[in-house]
Amino acid sequence: MIEQFARDVLDGLQQYPKTLPSKYFYDKKGDELFQQIMELDEYYLTRCEYEIFRTHKASWLEMFANATEKFNLIEFGAGDGFKTKVLLKHFLDNGANFQYVPIDISGNVLKLLETSLGKEYPDLSVRCIQNDYFKALESMENGGSRNIVLFLGSNIGNFYDESAITFLTTLSQRLKPGDLVLIGFDLMKDPDVILKAYNDDKGVTAAFNFNLFDRINTELEGNFDLTKFRHCPVYDPLTGTTSSYLVSTEQQTIEIMDTAIHFEAWEAIHTEISQKYNLKEITRLAETSGFSVKQNFFDGRRYFVNSVWQR
Repeated sequence: MIEQFARDVLDGLQQYPKTLPSKYFYDKKGDELFQQIMELDEYYLTRCEYEIFRTHKASWLEMFANATEKFNLIEFGAGDGFKTKVLLKHFLDNGANFQYVPIDISGNVLKLLETSLGKEYPDLSVRCIQNDYFKALESMENGGSRNIVLFLGSNIGNFYDESAITFLTTLSQRLKPGDLVLIGFDLMKDPDVILKAYNDDKGVTAAFNFNLFDRINTELEGNFDLTKFRHCPVYDPLTGTTSSYLVSTEQQTIEIMDTAIHFEAWEAIHTEISQKYNLKEITRLAETSGFSVKQNFFDGRRYFVNSVWQR
């Protein structure tokens, strides 16, 4: 794991322009910071999706269960399960025949989730899998049960378009006809609202990005001086792309595992994208990757949509 982390970091920082993979935001500290982000006033995404879950949980049970059929409720990037617990409670209360399968690359997150689920829902059938999403799907022997895949929080927006299509096409190929996917998409809206979600007044999102430097310093013998970089998110309302950067405020050279990385003054490292969508783009993604849009579910302000796709 450390070897792959080192390769990805060095490869990204030796490119031009420089990049760092956002998947490495998530260690124990990063997990905690992201939980704080989701509670920020500016970070509307979690509240909007939670509203959708509370409003449409009954409709989704009817759609997922398909006349009492057993199903697997599979969640990619489960996190703390805050939103999904709305469904779990409703499904259990109504006698649904299902197994919950949270999948995450973070063992720490899965351990915390499994503990909380055991306390809150002792009768829930749970199988936690720490692995790559598709490897986890391949490892499942579901005996013909229907699969319902949750990919929430607009995590699909962390992919560039070509990569999103590749990801979704691979997902389609791993599922059976009749399986469903519920995907969260953050919709285009007032640019000021969007940008504030990634540039909060408390600086939590900046700390989340800078945690990547802390990881490199701790795990890869790096010597980043965080005071010599600035967190800089930008939003393009034409393309719908929000990009996050860590920008060097001066000319400097840092070292990682005895490898020198030079920065010009105001040179940027790209750390993350968060794509915003319209309904036409969502339909295009579904159809291009082998799905059909079954139904869209919105929050009251139409800031966010959970789109149900059928394989």
